[in-house]
Amino acid sequence: MSWYRNSYFGHNSITLDMSEAEGKRGQMFKKLLVANRGEIAVRVIRTAREMGIKTVAIYSELDRDALHVRLADEAYALGGQNVTESYLNTPAILDVIEKAKVDALHPGYGFFSENTDFARAVTSAGVTFIGPPPEAIEIMGDKISSRIAAEKAGVAGVPGTVEVIQDPSEVITFGNHHGWPVAIKAAYGGGGRGMRVVYNPESAAEALESAQREAEKAFGRSESYLERYLTWPRHIEMQIFADKFGNAVWLGERDCSSQRRHQKLVEESPAILFPDDVRQAMGDAAVKVAKACGYVNAGTVEFLYQDGEFYFLEMNTRLQVEHPVTEFVTSIDLVELQIRVAAGEPLPFAQEDIERSGHAIEVRINAENPEKGKFLPSPGKITKFLKPDGFGVRLDSGYESGDTVSQFYDNLIAKLIVWAPNRDRAIAKMLRALDETVIEGIHTTIPALQHILSHEDFKSGHHSTKWVEEKSGLEDLAVSPIMPEEAGEEEKVLREVDAEVNGRRYQVKLWLPEKDLGDAAVKTASSMNGKRPKAKTHHPIGGGSGTIAVPMQGTIVKVLVEVGQPVEAGQTVCILEAMKMENAINSEKTGNVKEVRVKPGDSVGGGDIVAIIE
Repeated sequence: MSWYRNSYFGHNSITLDMSEAEGKRGQMFKKLLVANRGEIAVRVIRTAREMGIKTVAIYSELDRDALHVRLADEAYALGGQNVTESYLNTPAILDVIEKAKVDALHPGYGFFSENTDFARAVTSAGVTFIGPPPEAIEIMGDKISSRIAAEKAGVAGVPGTVEVIQDPSEVITFGNHHGWPVAIKAAYGGGGRGMRVVYNPESAAEALESAQREAEKAFGRSESYLERYLTWPRHIEMQIFADKFGNAVWLGERDCSSQRRHQKLVEESPAILFPDDVRQAMGDAAVKVAKACGYVNAGTVEFLYQDGEFYFLEMNTRLQVEHPVTEFVTSIDLVELQIRVAAGEPLPFAQEDIERSGHAIEVRINAENPEKGKFLPSPGKITKFLKPDGFGVRLDSGYESGDTVSQFYDNLIAKLIVWAPNRDRAIAKMLRALDETVIEGIHTTIPALQHILSHEDFKSGHHSTKWVEEKSGLEDLAVSPIMPEEAGEEEKVLREVDAEVNGRRYQVKLWLPEKDLGDAAVKTASSMNGKRPKAKTHHPIGGGSGTIAVPMQGTIVKVLVEVGQPVEAGQTVCILEAMKMENAINSEKTGNVKEVRVKPGDSVGGGDIVAIIE
């Protein structure tokens, strides 16, 4: 086996050449199922195709025309719209495994990527799960047991609990002992989903209930635990890789401190103002954690860094959203390395062989309206998508012009990544690339990203996980309104039609534009596809008018008031779930509730009235 160095970005970095290992340690996969959607499904499909591996996509009813479906060699319908009905439907995915006769499955990130039961179900079906063994997921995928394992490996964590929270009184007791605020975190998740910061005893019960509800919907598990909430930390993580032969290395750190709602906006490598001795110690600690649980494949060990000290936070037993940052500074295709390690090949390099050079930055372009720092979800149709280009510029996306970002899924549209010889030039390149990026039809986080990257605090490295929300000045950010589309695409309906292929007659189902169907056909298709929603009248949100409307499309998960109840200005009237995030809809007026027009489970559109206060 050999490896060679590549100077594509003007530096010497490891690039994989595993041709000598082909066939020596197991057969390379022939057909790969990508059990995910969006940009990560596209990312995995592209590398697999380069490796000569056939790819299989799965899709929900809403994703039947999605980019990952169009790129895969085969695609299978799961049915359903929300994630529980589709991408978290284990029997449906196992059925696809059998029908497509795949020999490997890549879970991407989110969904089932850190689910022990799913990994075991896949391996029991005789298919290779491209990720760590189920036993390692069980230890590290559960954030509580991962804390215990890290401590046994000699890696200290942020002070917190190692038991599942059962009652709000436990939150209050922990806060009174360690000091407020405290963080409630999902034991079986990541990415900020199911996390709530509790600032006082009075809000403990509501925060715990909301965290558990969001975690259940995002990960299928509601268990939560507690951690001390540090005052001004940076979020720095280590990319590790391990093979089946006991070899484990760390590839480098990523600074992910620019966050809102505990979800990352900007990631970069190397971290600024980060001493090399701390980098080495953190890398060694990450490898210790990986070896402590018998880890194999790609993983990320996350730390909080404050005042020269770092604390173990959690381990993500999967490929991270921000993995391209590491790929740019090392020139290693991490997805290819994942597939090869899963196929039984050893790592092609040792720790001393790894070199990192230059500076890489990634930004997440989400379907959110960042005006005044609120980051409200903005689902809808992308009417225009112009992508940036140039040396050292990469855009990973699951969408193109004409695609729709659904309220039922994560709101990540694309990841924009740049590489340059140093940080200043990387920031300049990113700002140029963002300026070239055009997305119309929905709001995106691009204005906020431009604000953050231009801020002197970010440029100087004096930021933390709390900086975006507390000190970045986004509360003054103004965003241009969405321009109405001149001519929208006609809605499609499902119709059964007869077709003849090579002399044989088949009955098939087709999604056809409604204008192409007669009245009778529309009625037939509509009856098969469920009731069509009635047109809604959208009302503007009036400041203090007493008419409470929702700012975006979503689903009502909880109603907190009833007719006749007095409410204060700023009081939460209902909870709206949109794009896997919960949003409090508050009253802008003090008064009494005259009408409540929604109930839990109702779907609403942007501008729909949910309550009236008089």
